Amino acid sequence: MRIRVGFGFGGSTGPGDERGVDQIFAAVVDDLERLGFDSLWVSERATGTTLDPMVAMAFAAGRTERLKFGPAVMVLPGRNPVLCAKALASLDRVSGGRALPAFGLGIADAAEHQAFGVQRGDRAAWFDEALPLMRRLWTEDVVDHDGDRFHLEGVRVQPKPIQDPFEVWLGGQAPSELRRCGRLGDGWLPSFTTPSMVSDGIRLVSTTATEHGRTIDPEHFGALVPFVHGSMPERFAARLRVRQPELDPREVVAQGVAGIRSRLEAFVSAGASKFVVFPLDEPPEPSSSRSTGSTSGGVDAWHATIEDVATECLSLQS
Repeated sequence: MRIRVGFGFGGSTGPGDERGVDQIFAAVVDDLERLGFDSLWVSERATGTTLDPMVAMAFAAGRTERLKFGPAVMVLPGRNPVLCAKALASLDRVSGGRALPAFGLGIADAAEHQAFGVQRGDRAAWFDEALPLMRRLWTEDVVDHDGDRFHLEGVRVQPKPIQDPFEVWLGGQAPSELRRCGRLGDGWLPSFTTPSMVSDGIRLVSTTATEHGRTIDPEHFGALVPFVHGSMPERFAARLRVRQPELDPREVVAQGVAGIRSRLEAFVSAGASKFVVFPLDEPPEPSSSRSTGSTSGGVDAWHATIEDVATECLSLQS
C-alpha cells in the first residue's frame, strides 16, 4: 500500500484568538509543504471558528507547489452543484491537479442546518442527486438534468478539472453512509473511528460497490486520526461519549503526538492507507513566548506540533 499522511486544520481546533488565524494558517501551510506532508485538510463549520475550506484551499494552492489539499469534509446538502463543481474544477486547474474533493452530509447541529438551509431529513436525497450531477458537469461538455431538486438545460462547467477522473472521497460511518460511498464515492475517509470499525467499513463499502457494478481502489481507504496534545480534556471526552456512547474516547483519540504512530500502524493493518492527523486542541504555547510576551507564541506552538508529528509519522509514508 502507498501510505500517505496529511494534516488537518480547523473544526475543534481553530486559534482561540481570531487575530492570529492568518499568521497561523500561513505557517501551517508552509510547514506542511516544507516537511513533506502529503496533504492539508480543512474542516468545514459554517457557523464555527474554522476558515471557509474553499478559501483556505485556494490560499494553500497559491502558496505551495507540491502539497495537496481537501476539505474534511465539505457539506454538500445545501450547495448548488453547478457552483460547487465549478469552484472545485477551477481549484484543481489553477493548482495543477492537487485538489482532493471530499464530501459529507454535515454534522447533526441545528445552527449548521440553518446555515445550509436543508433540514436533516432532506440531506441524503440532496446529496444523492447532487454528487452524480457534479460528476457529469466535470466530464460532459453540456449537461441536461431534470431531477427532484435541480433542473439544468444546456449547462457547461469549464474549465474541467485537470485530474481525470476527479476522484471523490466520502466521510461518514453509519451503514447508510457506507453504502452511499460504495454507490457514489471513489474513496472513504471516516473520522473518530477504530481499526476494527474501519475493517468492517471497508468490507461494506467494497461489497456495495460490487453490487452496483463498481470497484473501489483498495488504496482509497483512509481515516482521520484525532489527537490531543496531553491528556484528554473532559469537554472532548463528554462530546465523544454523546456521539459514540459505545466507545471509550481513548479508543479513537490519541493522547499526545507520541501516541499517533501506533494508531496509524493499526489502521494500516486494518486496510487503510491514507491518513489525516488532526489536533482537537490548540498546541501549548512555548514557555519562551510566555516569558517574553511575544505575540508569535501561537505560530511557534504550531511549528512545534507539526515538526513533532512529522518526526513521529512521516517515515511511514511509502
